[in-house]
Amino acid sequence: MEGLFMKIIRREIPAHVVAENEHALAFLDLFPLAFGHVLVIPKIEVNAIYDVPEPYYSAVWSLVRQLAPAIQLAFPCRKVGMAVIGLEVPHAHVHLVPLDEVGDLSFVRPKLCPSPEELQEHAACIRRFLSSGTIV
Repeated sequence: MEGLFMKIIRREIPAHVVAENEHALAFLDLFPLAFGHVLVIPKIEVNAIYDVPEPYYSAVWSLVRQLAPAIQLAFPCRKVGMAVIGLEVPHAHVHLVPLDEVGDLSFVRPKLCPSPEELQEHAACIRRFLSSGTIV
């Protein structure tokens, strides 16, 4: 049975997309740990990150590398943390989460519930930093 993320990739389910390349897609988490929490996924359904074939694997990490500085500028924080958990959705994905302390990356913390309008604004803010030329 096909999963949720494939439906997002095909745009059958709406998502707040912040970046995309030929083999990977990045969008805001609907229930983030912090504002600016982004998921980066390969455009192929593979359960474990270490099983993702090339060129999808490299495409995911290319987006991660581009997005982390944009997220940090859009949502000022000490660092952007990364996590590959993969228990909640059987599709490999990387979480990018703005951090000020180590506990900010704890997935047992209560999730935030931003409105669709807030998510739209957050996505636009990240995209502005991606396109501004501020980051390399």
